Amino acid sequence: MESEQKIEEKKAFSLIARLKSTTHAWRGLGIFLRTTHNSWVHIFFALLAVYMGFLLHISGIEWVMIVFAIGLVIVTEALNTAFEIDIDLTSPTYHPYARDTKDIAAGAVLISVLVAGIIGLIIFLPKIIDLIMR
Repeated sequence: MESEQKIEEKKAFSLIARLKSTTHAWRGLGIFLRTTHNSWVHIFFALLAVYMGFLLHISGIEWVMIVFAIGLVIVTEALNTAFEIDIDLTSPTYHPYARDTKDIAAGAVLISVLVAGIIGLIIFLPKIIDLIMR
């Protein structure tokens, strides 16, 4: 009976508890930024895209696509990092499945980078060509 009461207490919604739980997410982002060198490359290109967006006065829908592309790349890189950490823990010795899993996750990052690059070219290339042709 007492354990049921504790379960009921844990189920109660608390905005303060939800806000405190975000500390885990912030900690994870810190680990991601400290340990994933590729994240800084992605952040550099994200900032470059934002700078170019302001410089070239892109439209609202173009901003949405740029933000989506940036988010896609950062999220896939973060997931790739999480997978690598987990695989290093669960398979400390070499195993071909561990290698395959890491390679597939890295491939997902590559796909997201290619998609982001294509989005960037579709948005920025015509504007850059237009500036050059003036």
